[in-house]
Amino acid sequence: MLNILNVTSEVIPFSKTGGLADVSFSLPSALSGLGHNVHTITPLYSTVDRQACGVSFTEQVVDVVLAGRLIQFGVFQATTPAGVKVFLLENHDLFTREGVYGTRDGAYGDNHLRFAFFCAAVFEVIKRFNLKVDVIHCHDWQSGLVPLFNRIRLQNQYRTVMTVHNMGYQGTFPGVIAPEIGIPWDVYNPDGVEFWGQVSFLKAGLVYSDRVTTVSPRYSREVLSPEMGYGMDGILRSLGNRFCGILNGVDYAQWNPETDELIAARFGIDDMSGKDVNRQALLRHFGLADSGGPLFGVVGRLAYQKGYDLLAGIIPKIVELGGMLVVLGTGERAVEDMIRTAAAGYPDRVSVKLEYSEAVAHTIEAGSDFFLMPSRYEPCGLNQMYSLRYGTIPVVHAVGGLDDTVIDVDADPAGGTGIKFSPFEFRAFCDAIERAARLFGDDVRFGEVRVRGMAKDFSWKNSAARYAELYQAVRK
Repeated sequence: MLNILNVTSEVIPFSKTGGLADVSFSLPSALSGLGHNVHTITPLYSTVDRQACGVSFTEQVVDVVLAGRLIQFGVFQATTPAGVKVFLLENHDLFTREGVYGTRDGAYGDNHLRFAFFCAAVFEVIKRFNLKVDVIHCHDWQSGLVPLFNRIRLQNQYRTVMTVHNMGYQGTFPGVIAPEIGIPWDVYNPDGVEFWGQVSFLKAGLVYSDRVTTVSPRYSREVLSPEMGYGMDGILRSLGNRFCGILNGVDYAQWNPETDELIAARFGIDDMSGKDVNRQALLRHFGLADSGGPLFGVVGRLAYQKGYDLLAGIIPKIVELGGMLVVLGTGERAVEDMIRTAAAGYPDRVSVKLEYSEAVAHTIEAGSDFFLMPSRYEPCGLNQMYSLRYGTIPVVHAVGGLDDTVIDVDADPAGGTGIKFSPFEFRAFCDAIERAARLFGDDVRFGEVRVRGMAKDFSWKNSAARYAELYQAVRK
């Protein structure tokens, strides 16, 4: 049995801006199911529904000192259904805000302080609650200073693993802030945390961790290039066999059409009748009449990285082919405006909700015929795997985890589960939409592809076992 401490800036049901929150819930749950002792530490944001999430105060307050500045955190706790204890750290100045990392207009200007103190607080919680820890598993740049502080403040007392969920987010701040957050100048250099004249939290995690992972095998190869590594490809290459890709999994306790309580009708491979019930429920929710054509769904962060600027351009083609489109999500204002403007010309065929709702996300997965993920790059992606289980055929750009998890129906007619396009350009995406419409018109083939996708198993069991092997390799 391993004692594993999971450090993350977001985890469902307490907070969520993207797939990190899902992984931060599901991986610890799967590890607990394998017999390991797992704890999670995360900030307590003001948006957390404490009563609904079972959050209670431990009556403990920890003091954190960085660069002579004292900040106190109230320590709250909750327990997940899998038995994972979650410590939530409350500080009103740092985390009682409208958003997690910022607002739609940009990131908070003091994120370096917020997450530096959070990283330092991790060790105070370990000490105050006398936690047994074999490995600290850190996620993304927000926890990147944990391995650094472990090195410079605790002389490598703990073993650490760093998982990069997205190389595009590196936690970079002006170099002058180093003393403000307890980073000594002797590690502010090209071999340490300095990155082109800035402090990089992510680089700190990469350099000072015992092992580094990312969230799919293909993405682990892609980030070794300058373009996909965002300038850190050399650092990753220097890690050698200390760096690998482990595919994220799906929590089928939450994403399973046979047991899902958030959808209009349950269904499975042996009885697909509920699929059409969910289609009609989805159309009603978005105020659309059924055109009889393919129904395309989108759930996600409406960002440039996700390729949703291509989505705005493809809307007329979807309508031309007799299709309909529903979109759920929030993100970058420019991308939101682009999609909303494009959709406004087709009010009876396209509906956009600039919000997020877990229940509506499940409804879209259950009721759509196709799910669109035209990401410029995608470290892993989860929605394409959710879609497969719900008989909703994914249409994806062939990158990262999307390429690892979707088999193109034309490249492999006997084993295909979705539609992939490449390169990332409008014409290729347009061709993919046309292929989807043709597939929808072939009832037999369409049904066969759906069933093959639903039979795929992307559960966390195998991936969690791989992480456990990795922890064992670094364990003292």
